[in-house]
Amino acid sequence: MQSKVDDILKPMVIQCFMEEPADPVEFFLEYLKMNHGNRPSVNYNEKMELEFLRKEVPLLQERIQGLSASASTADDKDSDASASGSDDDEDDVFDLPTEQVKATQAKRGPRQSVSAEAFGNWNKKEEFKAPHYEKAEETVQALKARLGQAFMFSNLNPDELMIVLGAMQMVQKSAGDVVIKQGDDGDNLYVVETGKLRCTKVFEAGADPVHLLDYQPGDAFGELSLLYNVPRAATIEALEDSVLWALDRRTFNHIVKDSAQHKREKYEEFLQHVSILQNMDSYERSKLSDAIVEKWFEEGEYVIKEGEQGDIFYLIMSGQAVATKTLEPGKPPVNVANYAEGDYFGERALLKNEPRAANILAKTRLQVV
Repeated sequence: MQSKVDDILKPMVIQCFMEEPADPVEFFLEYLKMNHGNRPSVNYNEKMELEFLRKEVPLLQERIQGLSASASTADDKDSDASASGSDDDEDDVFDLPTEQVKATQAKRGPRQSVSAEAFGNWNKKEEFKAPHYEKAEETVQALKARLGQAFMFSNLNPDELMIVLGAMQMVQKSAGDVVIKQGDDGDNLYVVETGKLRCTKVFEAGADPVHLLDYQPGDAFGELSLLYNVPRAATIEALEDSVLWALDRRTFNHIVKDSAQHKREKYEEFLQHVSILQNMDSYERSKLSDAIVEKWFEEGEYVIKEGEQGDIFYLIMSGQAVATKTLEPGKPPVNVANYAEGDYFGERALLKNEPRAANILAKTRLQVV
């Protein structure tokens, strides 16, 4: 039951609480069919994304039809010019129907959710220079400690971290002030320095806001709008006088987002081959890649010690480790297991809420996450 059924039931029940379906039984059946049924591998998150993309198709078709119509008009003009005997060898240039485009956009209403920026050979990133706001050294160190508590900044190297620290601007809010409002466009990410803020969300038009969580010093919010160019998903209001640090979209995209993407690419393939994570879908592995932290241990150094309380689960990226355990009181510990790249340890203390059952020592220089 614990090894097979719990891994299926727990995520399913959590997803049900999050979505609050009108018919839970129907939801459970659909969830099990999509995630564990005998069918091509399509997980629940991918299904949601597919439904979103289907809604975007009519908008794309409308734009394509508009461009096709304008191109057709230009071809007709070109044909008329040729028939009149024009000998001009230059390529014809026509203006895009800006009025038509504006009318279409006006009909469509406010900007809807769009995907994040794509960059490639056809769309090069421009040269970027982050803004810099002078701060006292003690402020820089305090802010550095705060960023260390926010996982999305954990993968920045020292140079990138200093750029981000310089680009952050202090924002002061009084109790009752709204920092971000659900549905608005978002241009900043915020890190809480002092104070307390409340996050609420309206799930249906006309319904009362639902309290989701409170933000404390060290917490960060507002990154979703920057990552995916979507409107604000919730409202954040200051419950007391608060000091925040704001990071603009361009700095976030060029420094933090790029660094997180490199980290994700580095870890996602590795996580696919870890046996205990085989039931995870690609979205869940992606979120895990964002959250894990890399550590190094030298040969002979303890990673965990027998009898300690454990709150960390380790996966070996490179190197080897050995497990030792005291089998008889008064006698030295003996080797009970060896670990290599792709192996994991430390999960027992987390799953069963027990002290560490053995020592784990680095047999060689060890890289773990």
